[in-house]
Amino acid sequence: MAAKIPVSTGATAMKYDLVIKNGTLVDGSGMPAYRADVGVAHGRVASIGRIKAPAKEVVDAEGHVVSPGFIDGHTHMDAQVSWDPLGTCSCYHGVTSVIMGNCGFTLAPCRKDEKDLVMRNLERAEDISPAAMEAGIHWTWETFPEYLDAVEALPKGINYACYVGHCALRTYVMGERAFEEEASATDVEAMQREVRDAIRAGAMGFTTSRTRNHQTPDARPVASRLANWDEVRALVGVMGEMNAGVFEIASEDTGRDPEVIRDYLNRLKALAVDTGVPVTYGMFASRRAPEVWPHFFNITDEAAAAGGRMFVQVHSRSLSVVLSFETTTSLDRLPVWSDLRKKPLAEQKAAFQDPAMRARLVQAFENAPAGSERRVGAEARRPDFDWMFVMDRPSPPFGTVAEVAAQRGVHPVELMMDLAVEKDMKALFNQPLFNEDQDQVLAMMKHPRSVVTFSDSGAHVSQIMDSSLQTHVLAYWLREKQAVTLEEAVNMLTFSPASHWRLRDRGLLREGFIADLNVFNPDTVAPRMPYVSYDLPAGARRLVQKADGFAATIVGGEVVLRHGEHTGALPGRLIRGPAAQRA
Repeated sequence: MAAKIPVSTGATAMKYDLVIKNGTLVDGSGMPAYRADVGVAHGRVASIGRIKAPAKEVVDAEGHVVSPGFIDGHTHMDAQVSWDPLGTCSCYHGVTSVIMGNCGFTLAPCRKDEKDLVMRNLERAEDISPAAMEAGIHWTWETFPEYLDAVEALPKGINYACYVGHCALRTYVMGERAFEEEASATDVEAMQREVRDAIRAGAMGFTTSRTRNHQTPDARPVASRLANWDEVRALVGVMGEMNAGVFEIASEDTGRDPEVIRDYLNRLKALAVDTGVPVTYGMFASRRAPEVWPHFFNITDEAAAAGGRMFVQVHSRSLSVVLSFETTTSLDRLPVWSDLRKKPLAEQKAAFQDPAMRARLVQAFENAPAGSERRVGAEARRPDFDWMFVMDRPSPPFGTVAEVAAQRGVHPVELMMDLAVEKDMKALFNQPLFNEDQDQVLAMMKHPRSVVTFSDSGAHVSQIMDSSLQTHVLAYWLREKQAVTLEEAVNMLTFSPASHWRLRDRGLLREGFIADLNVFNPDTVAPRMPYVSYDLPAGARRLVQKADGFAATIVGGEVVLRHGEHTGALPGRLIRGPAAQRA
């Protein structure tokens, strides 16, 4: 563990509010690290160099890196910001600014008496508890500008920016019809007006989803999936007319057919070129279709040559479901299992130790036909025990369930039960859905038109735990694999996302820039083990993961987290998009 960094407090009439002394500065640009002090005044970096002037607060960063705060361009904190000002778990991993409203899912525009429509879009597609939303959100808005004002008024530990989402636009204009039919010309014109108002008020852009992985609780498509391509073009065109905003899409299901892939990507390229709006989407590799992902990167070069801009959001590791008997497992819907999993954990633990019940549970798995259930999004799939792992440490490598079961001489299902009993039902298992090949992950991370992001923080809260993707870069790719330099790693997490989303005065450690900063030990920074907590409104559960190695995380010049603990400061701000900044 890193040594505690001393903090001193002086007189109040000082030139600087905060000075960070003796640190190694990695400024986000990619240029080599250097030693210097950083002086902060009025929420901005006031001076970089050797500082002898006094300050209200001094952080001694000897042996630590001082970097810009990390930026996550793909989160779903739209509901969470109402009850969690810190932005956990992202803040624990050095993230100081997030962009929410991805994949077409936002809470506005929406009338209060129709909030069930937007909650319906979020509940299954993003695994956000409706009980938590009902208990935790104080609905004070209707329009998107009013929603931004509501977020601005909330206490915040980190900074938030927000897209306007297609699902909410459709349900606001069309009501229940949004889940059933294409929009009329009148509907589209009404949605265009809402997009224009949202961008003018400070939305970062417009997002949509066209993937079958996004369904409502009753297995219907979310509202945006009913839109035809002309509707999408019309709404993106509004941003083109305004010369503002980014278009983000949860992509169509193209499968492996090269012609289908090419048709979809050509439509995206044409949209970027014709409107001048930057187009972005997430992409993962798959061991089942390893030839697909390069197409989604090659098209970005073609778009650039034609005068458009496209960039790809990538992850830093496998996209995996974290399984637990405290939350969900791949076995929960099987006969026998489904009844048992409704019982208290103590009764489940006892059943796992009953030889007769154990035999029935194993047989229920063996008798279940493959492909008998349709799982979407981040829901757990039927287990392939050669591709399910015992998560006994925060980061890979893990042993597979099949390997560990063979070592113990038991059936893989028995191993899961045994580990659950040994860990008092807190054993964790890791089931990769995509990005199984880490060489491919690194290639995507290093592509010149990619940005490392896509934590999905705020969503899938009992299914995945990817808020730690930033600390994974530092602990795994930088320190363990030495596949990137310190300067490259920090650039990936700071200046790169700030530039792609046009976040002014952020992402670089420069005089005059907003003082969003991290002080971390590169020798110890790493994610901790996740655990299950019941700290959401209405007692809803989620996975929580903290990190080691951060001496301080600073937002707007104030220390928000010191050694991973909240200081009580809430200096976060709403970040409004370029159109609002120009107004």
